[in-house]
Formats: sequence, C-alpha cells, structure tokens
Amino acid sequence: MKPINRIFLFLLFISVSYAISYAQENQSYFLHTIEKGQSLYSISKMYNVTTSDIIRLNPGCDEKIYAGQTIKIPTGKESQKGETFHTIQAGETLYKLTTMYNVSAKDICEANPGLSAENFRIGQVILIPQKKEEQTDTVVQTPTEQSTIQGPVVPRCKDMHKVKRKETIFSVSREYGISEQELIDANPELKKGMKKGQFLCIPYPAATTVQPTKKEDPYAVPPSNSELFRKNKETPQKLSTIKAALLLPFQEDKRMVEYYEGFLMAVDSLKRTGVSLDLYVYDSGKDISTLNTILAKNEMKNMNIIFGPMHQNQIKPLSDFAEKNDIRLVIPFSQKGEEVFKNPAIYQINTPQSYLYSEVYEHFTRQFPNANVIFIEPSSADKEKAEFISGLKQELKSKGIPMRTVSESATKETLKATLRSDKENIFIPTSGSNVLLIKVLPQLTLLVRENPAEKIHLFGYPEWQTYTRDHLENFFELDVYFYSSFYTNTLFPAAVQFTNAYHKWYSKDLASKYPNYAMLGFDTGFFFLKGLSLYGSELENNLPKMNLTPIQTGFKFQRVNNWGGFINKKVFFIRFTKNFELVKLDFE
Repeated sequence: MKPINRIFLFLLFISVSYAISYAQENQSYFLHTIEKGQSLYSISKMYNVTTSDIIRLNPGCDEKIYAGQTIKIPTGKESQKGETFHTIQAGETLYKLTTMYNVSAKDICEANPGLSAENFRIGQVILIPQKKEEQTDTVVQTPTEQSTIQGPVVPRCKDMHKVKRKETIFSVSREYGISEQELIDANPELKKGMKKGQFLCIPYPAATTVQPTKKEDPYAVPPSNSELFRKNKETPQKLSTIKAALLLPFQEDKRMVEYYEGFLMAVDSLKRTGVSLDLYVYDSGKDISTLNTILAKNEMKNMNIIFGPMHQNQIKPLSDFAEKNDIRLVIPFSQKGEEVFKNPAIYQINTPQSYLYSEVYEHFTRQFPNANVIFIEPSSADKEKAEFISGLKQELKSKGIPMRTVSESATKETLKATLRSDKENIFIPTSGSNVLLIKVLPQLTLLVRENPAEKIHLFGYPEWQTYTRDHLENFFELDVYFYSSFYTNTLFPAAVQFTNAYHKWYSKDLASKYPNYAMLGFDTGFFFLKGLSLYGSELENNLPKMNLTPIQTGFKFQRVNNWGGFINKKVFFIRFTKNFELVKLDFE
C-alpha cells in the first residue's frame, strides 16, 4: 500500500473515531441504577428506547449488568405525551423539581404513583409530566393605540456559559436548574450538537421570565417532601359494590373455563362474608376486533377491575383502555407483557423471567450458603434453561461458591469425585426435561446410598411437579428441591377443602395439570376482590397487609418503577426430605 493511502486511511479512521466519540459525549442522557431482576430488555421498555441505544452509551453492558450498577439512558425519545425522565440528584426535593420543570407537585405525584416521601432519594428516576396548559378565560381584544411608554428592558439571558469538554445538554441544564428544553429553546443551534468552547445563553427559569421578579421573603421555608406528598395524596374511597369483568377466550381454550369456575367459587366465598359484587363475563376470543366490541359497551368504563386477557396481541389495547378509564388490570397468564412498565394499574401475575430468576438466585444462596454446585450437562444443550444457568453461574461466582460440571453420562465414580465433605453438594441439571432426569437419577441414587455421610441434594425446576408421581421415591431419597411460583400439596387442608368443593359445584374432578387453572382463578379472584373490599382506592398502599393464604399461587407484588405497574415476585422452594416430608419453603 502506498504511503499516501495509509495516511489517508489513518486520517479517515481518526475522523470517524472522533465523530463517534463526539456524538457519544454530546448525547443527552440521564442515569438509571439497575435493580434486582431488571434486564436490558425491561429497562429499554421502561424508557421507550432500544437495547442498542443503551449499549451504545454503556459499552459492555450487553455482556453483563448487575444490581446497583448505574448506566446512562439516552434522552430524546420521550413518550408522545411530552413526558420526560429525571434522575433525582443530591439536594433536590419535590418542591425544587416543581420549580425546575414548572409543573405542580400534584402532577408529579399523579405521574409517579410509586413515589413517596420515604423513597424520594438520590438515584431514583421519576417521570416528569408535560406542563398542563393553563385554562384562562381571557378575551381576545382588538389592538388599541400602542403606548409610547416602554417598560424596563428584561435581558434574555440570565448568564452565559462556555462549554467545557465532555459537558452535555443534560449536565449544563442541571447545573443552572433549568430543563433541557429551555436550554435548547434559548440556543437553537444545540439541535445540531454541542461543541467545546461554544457560548450558551442561560435563560431565566420559565417561572420567572414572564412575570416581574418579586423579592423573596428571606424567612419563607420551602415545603418539605412529607408536606407536599401528604397535601397531594388522594382522598381514600371505599367501594360499596365492586364491579369486576372477566375477558377471556372461553370457547377457544377449556382452561379459561376452569379459571372461570375457580373465580366463581371465590366470588361466592366473598359474597357469603357480605362483600357486594357485580361480575361481568365476556368471551374475548383471540382477535383485537372482538375485544374492541366488548370495550365499546357502556358498562366497561365503570369497572373497578378487569381480569384478562389471555392472548398477547390483546394486552396493549386492553391496557390502554384500563389506563384511560382508571381501571385496575390483572393479567393472569402472560409473562412477556411490556405494558406493565408503563401502566401503573397493571398487575402481572406470571413473573417475567429475569425477575423470577433473580429471586431464585437470592433464595438459593440464602438456603445453601456453604454449597458445592455440580451442573449436569445433557448431550444436547437445553436453550430454554440457558439464561437461568448463565445467571446462576454469575451469582455463584460473585458469592465465591465453587462450581463444577459433569456430563449426563457421568459414572458414579465421576460423580463421587466432585463431592466435598465440608460442603452441601447440590447437583443441578441444566435441562428441565424428564428424559435427563431418567438418565441421571439411577447414578445419583447409588451415589447417595454409598455415601450416607455426605450432604447431597438435587435441585430443579417448576416442571418437575408434573414428574413427581414417576420419581417420588427418588425425590425423597435425593432430598430434592425445586423452585416454583405456584404449588399446592393436595394433602393440605385448604387444597382438600377446595378440591371437594369444586367436585360438589361442577360434578367433576380438578384437572391434574400444573398450574391448576381453577385454583389460579380462585386465588387471583379472592386476592384482588377481597383487597378492594377492604381498602378500596387505597389497595396499592396496603398490599403488604394482604396476609392471605392462597391455595396454589403466591403473591408478592412490587412496582417495576415509579410510574409503572406491579409484577408478582413470589417464589417458593419445594423440598422432598429424607424423612418423607413435603415442605413448602416460603422465604418471607
């Protein structure tokens, strides 16, 4: 290659690198502190950006993120409502945010139902609503003769700022206590980017540019967070009659009928205690057009709570309807909904995988702090469990817990070589299939019998509930554990009572599948309808007080962010002890 060509390519490389670096440095962003269970996908949905947008500002985060890590989230893709996001900084209060963005405390509180005086802290991200247009009754008058007396000239710029290296629109606006939009409006050239050495006009805050400045009372004290939150708290409302709707595809899926049957039993139980309920039931089919026909009915706008849908394509239109009409929406089945990150009235019963796995990891390391983990690999990898196993290995590594891997065809001698007498030895198949269980159980059983002094367990997955009858003796002998967000022991009194009542009501036995949809219908119906009867509009603030014992499905609701809805983070460990006891471990 000729020297001149090399020089040209080198200069081209430098210019491209500089352009990329310059673009990243001048990309406006805010900061997000990752919480347990959050993934790049869930974070991107919270802020209406793509995962590639986040990776571009945070190189390497596509390979690993962890709870407590702070990452940059690009701005400029706010919702269509004109809302924006703000990360609370040191010294900021709710009152200061009202002056910074020129919006009322009431509007901020309404946009962030998960925000309170107790959790208003540095690093929290909140949604700043668009300033509401002031309603005025001014009358447009015809121009009159212009006065020759001019008022005092008010300077446009409060200050001038010289841009330093690595400064962004975000950092400069925060430095002067103004919004990014105010800074851009005063400096339209910023739409093309910010340059080092550039001089910027710092405008007066929006609240002070129109009106003449008033001399502040030196003795006036801004209201505290507690005062403002208390002042803007809505008046609690009791519900004399709860209006609930079920929107499910009954004709298409018989499991929906089972869910409805269990739900009716919950309604009957509550009515016997004096709760007043009106239940509306519709077959929503699988098409959006069918759903829209139902939502067009007059009574739907007056619901207090809706249960459904089943199909993924119906979640967004139903969520939009529920949010517009201030109706709680309980989604019993889907695990992949995105609307929970945006709609504060959504309850997602089936926990998203990343949140479910993080709970399992925490409970695992709490249950086995002195573990020696041996992963059993099948001949062909199980992609379904890849994410779970990868995350678990990262968690074990961070806690200093030793790990080893063996193949499914490992002999008893090979398995014995992995044991440590000073630790609890936990074997974990990296597949949840019954085929793998059938292959490894004989060797593991021999290992346990020939090494009675060693502490050995087998740990697995929710689907193992369906294999219990086939491997019950082995499960007890191997001291098996598996995790699940739903479980019932058919010998428990509550389960026996429900099973007998179901047979009496419908003259048939419960389906022997997991989860059991009739039990799911009873648990979800009883939990939410009982909660509304007790707390009315204050249900969300009293969820920790809902100390009910469900038959199958556990409930532990947590908001995904300050402006979003709730996900269910309840996870049990089921243990088959060597004493032939079946124990349901609840970690609360």
